[in-house]
Amino acid sequence: MRLDDFDYELPKELIAQTPAEQRDSCRLMVLNREKQTIEHRHFYDILEHLHPGDCLVMNDSRVIPARLFGEKEGTGAKIEFLLSKRIQGDEWETLVRPGRRLKPGDTVSFGEGKLRARVTGYGDSGTRTVEFLYDGIFMERLEELGRMPLPPYIERESTEEDKDMYQTVYSKIDGSVAAPTAGLHFTEELLAAAEAKGVRLAYVTLHVGIGTFRPVKCDNIEDHQMHFEEYFVDEDTAETINDTIRKGGRIISVGTTSTRTVESAAYYDETAGKYLVKPGHGNTGIFIYPGYEYKIVNALITNFHLPKSTLIMLISALYDREKILEAYREAVKEEYRFFSYGDAMLIE
Repeated sequence: MRLDDFDYELPKELIAQTPAEQRDSCRLMVLNREKQTIEHRHFYDILEHLHPGDCLVMNDSRVIPARLFGEKEGTGAKIEFLLSKRIQGDEWETLVRPGRRLKPGDTVSFGEGKLRARVTGYGDSGTRTVEFLYDGIFMERLEELGRMPLPPYIERESTEEDKDMYQTVYSKIDGSVAAPTAGLHFTEELLAAAEAKGVRLAYVTLHVGIGTFRPVKCDNIEDHQMHFEEYFVDEDTAETINDTIRKGGRIISVGTTSTRTVESAAYYDETAGKYLVKPGHGNTGIFIYPGYEYKIVNALITNFHLPKSTLIMLISALYDREKILEAYREAVKEEYRFFSYGDAMLIE
């Protein structure tokens, strides 16, 4: 398939720059695959589309304030860091700007020395590997000095409000540099109401890397190489998902990261005669595009994605590509809000 097969026209003014006033007040487009219909609702109406015995699978990774602004020791040159992923211990892969000023052995100071970083080498795609030096607890220093890493299409500086709103209410495990944004629309009250209705809640962890914003550059999408991301599925989550599958309930994935996690953890169980989820830790570079047969996920809650992105390819594998593009054209016509802080879609 060609990259242009996943393109659509999007007026810039439809790219959401701020979150909805209330998380669940955003709009919700419902695509019913069986009826081939499009319905316009609000996110708080999601309960009408969830049934007893369904299982919502959510990514509980927590976004870290991964943007740091400091000075190169010895010269005072201004340096910006964007933490990409933890390698091990206090060593991280980091995007730096301007990159030409930093070489192995250089040190950058943040917050007048409260946090320092020594460049240890070169990473992939122009990144640097750095080792952080500090007193106390690293995450406390990062919370004090860092800013939320808003996506590049949000053309403003992050604020204190973003520290709350660019985080799901169920986020728990630090590690992402981008939010699993489909989950931003859920409130604690909405999740409690879903449980009261008989919907099961299951949490996986996938730490979202900066690669989620990297564009596809290959005209033939099959030539594209996905970045790898770390994931974890615990025993309780795997059992909840697998029990739902055995009993005939739907697995409704909240977001593309949850989708990639459970599809990566899928295995065929000969006894059950079905695909189930295997608990454990791993790294996934799974690339889902039309032609892929979903093994675990039956329905998907997601946001509206960038043209020509791997994310719009993923949802086009769950539903017909032309139907997805038709829905996107409808969303543009109806002036839905797009991308991370935008409106939501349910493909059921």
